[in-house]
Amino acid sequence: MRKMHALAVWSVVGLTSLPLAPSPIVAQTRTVQPVLAFPEAGLDDPAAYQGYQTRFFRDTKGNVVQVYLDARSGRVVTLLPDAVNESVGFTARDATGKPIRLEWGGADAIISQVGNRRTIEYQLVANVPQVLIGWILLGSMRVERDLGYSGRQLELFDWPTFRLREQEELIANLDRLDPAERQRQLGFLNAGVTSILEARLEPDLITTGMRDRRGVSAFQTTLDGKTNLQLDLSPDPRDASILVNLPVVSFRATANRPIRFTVRVTTDAPPLTPLTRDQIFNAAFLRFLNDARVAADRARGNASRNASAAATVSRYRQLERDARGTELLSSREKLMAGLPNYATYFGRDMMMTSLMMQPVWTDAMPEFVIASALRKLGPAGDVSHEEALGGQAIRENAAEYNAHMAEYFRLVRRGNTAAADTALAHARDLLPDLQKVRENYHMRDDEFQLPVVVARYLGNPAVSTARKKAFLMDTSDGKGPRIGLLLKELGLVASLAAPYSRDPTVQNLIGSPRLDSTHWRSISWRDSNAGYANGRFAMDINAIWAPQALRSIAEILTALRAMGFSQNDLTAFAPESRAGTPLGDLARDPALLQRAIQSWSGAGRHFVVTLTPEDIKTRVTAKLQSLPAPERAYWRAVLARTAADTLPLEFLAISLDSAGKPIPVVNTDPATWLLLRDATDISPEAIASVRRDVNAITRAYPVGLFVERLGPVVANDAYALPAVWEAFEKDQYHSPRVVWGREVNLVFLGLANQINGATDNAGKARGIGDAVTYVDDMRTALMRTYIAVDSSGLKHNELWSYEIDGTLKPIRYGASTDVQLWNVTDLAVQFVLKKLGVY
Repeated sequence: MRKMHALAVWSVVGLTSLPLAPSPIVAQTRTVQPVLAFPEAGLDDPAAYQGYQTRFFRDTKGNVVQVYLDARSGRVVTLLPDAVNESVGFTARDATGKPIRLEWGGADAIISQVGNRRTIEYQLVANVPQVLIGWILLGSMRVERDLGYSGRQLELFDWPTFRLREQEELIANLDRLDPAERQRQLGFLNAGVTSILEARLEPDLITTGMRDRRGVSAFQTTLDGKTNLQLDLSPDPRDASILVNLPVVSFRATANRPIRFTVRVTTDAPPLTPLTRDQIFNAAFLRFLNDARVAADRARGNASRNASAAATVSRYRQLERDARGTELLSSREKLMAGLPNYATYFGRDMMMTSLMMQPVWTDAMPEFVIASALRKLGPAGDVSHEEALGGQAIRENAAEYNAHMAEYFRLVRRGNTAAADTALAHARDLLPDLQKVRENYHMRDDEFQLPVVVARYLGNPAVSTARKKAFLMDTSDGKGPRIGLLLKELGLVASLAAPYSRDPTVQNLIGSPRLDSTHWRSISWRDSNAGYANGRFAMDINAIWAPQALRSIAEILTALRAMGFSQNDLTAFAPESRAGTPLGDLARDPALLQRAIQSWSGAGRHFVVTLTPEDIKTRVTAKLQSLPAPERAYWRAVLARTAADTLPLEFLAISLDSAGKPIPVVNTDPATWLLLRDATDISPEAIASVRRDVNAITRAYPVGLFVERLGPVVANDAYALPAVWEAFEKDQYHSPRVVWGREVNLVFLGLANQINGATDNAGKARGIGDAVTYVDDMRTALMRTYIAVDSSGLKHNELWSYEIDGTLKPIRYGASTDVQLWNVTDLAVQFVLKKLGVY
C-alpha cells in the first residue's frame, strides 16, 4: 500500500499536475444561505439531537450539499448527493483525543464553479486550544456510511481510513496478468502501470500556501481516473498555525480565542437535474401552503402570548420545511430516499411516496417515478430496490471483476484455455465503465408496487389520453418504448402470482429465499434481520400488495385497450404478453384474471390471529417479565389504566413460518391496505376488516400498538416466542421500541381514506346505523393517533423511540435520517387533514 505523504507547495504552478488544483480564476462565485438546517429553534428539541447539527445548501448546479457535524464522534461530513453520491469526511478531536463539538463559523457558505468543477466553502469554529484532524475520507457516501457502521472512526487515528478490499484485489489480479493483457486492461482505467492505481486508493495530502496563509489539501481520484474530489482545510492565520504529522493535521491556537478554519470541498462529478416546486406540487397544495403562510404572518405578532397563534406559525414553518425537503430529494433522474445516508434511488421508497403524495403532487410526478423505475428494470422485469453509484459502483464492479479473474486463473491451471479466455473477456468488459450503475434486485414488494402506481397514473382523468400514450411510447431512455418495459414487469408479477392464483394454498404464497439453513431473508420493507420475525411468507406482500397488483393489472389492461392498443400490439411490444404466458393468459381471459384477483383477495385469511383475554393476559405477562423493572412497572400501570387486556384481539400476523403458521406479531402493515383499498366499499365484511386492523393499531401497548404521547409502535412481539423477543431486542430497527414516521403517515392517510370513502361531499356518513358509527370510530382513531404522535415532538423524524424511567420519554432514534422521502409525506397528511377539518 502506498503511504500518504505531505508536501509543501509554494505556488499555484506547483499544483497544476493535480486534477482539482486551485485555480486563480474562479467563476460563478456567490454566497448562499442554507436551504434547511437542523435542529431548528422553535421546531426541534436540541437535546434530542445530542450535539448533532446539519445544514443543506444548493451548489452552482442546484444540486444538494449537506454538511453535518456530529459532536458525539467529532465527525464532519460534506455530502454531495450528485450523480455519483459522493462525500468528504474528517474527524476533529482535542489534544487528549476526545471528540470536539464544532460550531458553525458563519450563517452562510460560498459556492463557485470553474469548468465542470463545483465548490462549496464554509467555516467552522473550535473552542479548544488545539484541533487534531484525522480519519480523512473522500469518496462514495456508501464508504462513509460503512466507516460509521464499522466503528473504526472512534478508534485512534490511523491510515488508511478505510481499505477498499475489492479494489486492492483488482490491482493484485492485474499484476498477475501477462504484460500485454495487463497494459490492455490498464488502458481502460486510464493508467499505464498498476502503481498509478495503487496511488488512487488513498488521498494525496499536501500542505499548501505560503508563510501565514498555509493550509492542507487532500486529493482523491477514483480508481478509473474519471472523477475527482478535493478537500481544503485552512485555519485563520490570526487564530492558529497548522502542522501535518501523518496521519494527523493539527491546528494550534496562536491567540487566546477559538480556532476558526475554512473547509472547502470540490468535485468534478456530473450533477443531477433538480425539480422545482411548481414541478412537484399541484396548484391546490400550493394554495394550501400559501394560505398557511398568510395565516402564520398574521399570527406571528401574537405567537409569544397565544398558544393557538404559536401553533399556526409552527405549522407553517413545518410545512415549508417539508416542502423544501421534498425539493432537496427530487430530481428529474430520481427521488432520493433520504439524506444523508440514502442519497440514491430506492424503488420502494419512491413508489410508496408516490402513492402517499397523490393528493398534493402534480400529474407529472408519477411520470418521473414510473420512468425511473422502468429505466432500471432487471432482465426478468425486476424493479430495482437500490442503486450503487460512483465509488460504490466501482467496488461492486471490482468484486465482479475479481470473481471472473478467479475463475480465469482456475481454468488456466486446469489447462482449459477456451473457457479461461471467456472468463478473462468477461472481466475485461467491466473495466471500460467501472462506474456503471449497479442495481440491487433483492426485494419483492417493489415488483407489486409499480403496477399500483401505473394504474393510478393511467386512471387519472386529469391527464389526457394523448399524454399517457406519448409517455408509454417514449424511447428516450434507450431501452425501447416504455410500454414494453411495463409489460415485462407486469409479466413478472403475473408469473409470481400464478401458483397461488391456480391453487390458493399456503405453500403457493410468495415466499422469501433462505438466508441460511435456519433463517429467511427479508424481501419487503422491514429489511432488518428481525423485521419479519424470521417468517418465510410476509403478510404485506401476500395479503396487501399481490392482490392490489392484480387489480391494478386489470385496470392497466383496460386503460391500454381504451387508448387503442390491441392485444397484438401488446404482444409486439413484449413477449411476456404472448398467449400461453401468465400475463398473456390474464390479458386474453378476463374471467381468469378475476378468479386470480378473487383468490389473492382471500390470502389474508392465512395470517389472521385471534386471541381471547386469557391468551392476552398470559402472553403479555410473560413478555413483561422479560423487561427491566422500570419498564415492566410502567406497562403494568398502562394495563391497569386502560384495561386493554380485557377484550379479545384479532390481527394479521406479520408473517407465516415455513410451515405456513402465523408468527403472532402485531404490526402496522395493515395501514398500507387502509390507504390502498377502495374505501367506498362499506359492506359489513369490509367494515369488519377495517375495524379489526384499526383496533389492533389503536389498542394500547403492550396489547396492541398504541402508546400515548408517542404513537403506534411498528410491531408488538408479546404473543410470539421468546426467540422473537430476543431478535427484536438485538436489532431494534423494526422492533416494539420504534415508531416509524412512514407508518404513522400511512395510518393517517389510511384513516382519512376510510372517512372520505364512507362520507358524502358534505362530510355526512353514506348510510345509517353502523355506517355512522363506523365513520365516528375512524374519526376518533385519527384524532387519538394524531394527538399522540404530535405530543411526541418527533413526528417529522424518520423514526423515533422512547426511554422509561418512571415516565415515558420520546427520543430520536439513532439511525434516523435528516430528510427522508417517506416522512415528507406529512405534507399530504396535513393537506388531507385540513380538508377533513382536523385543524
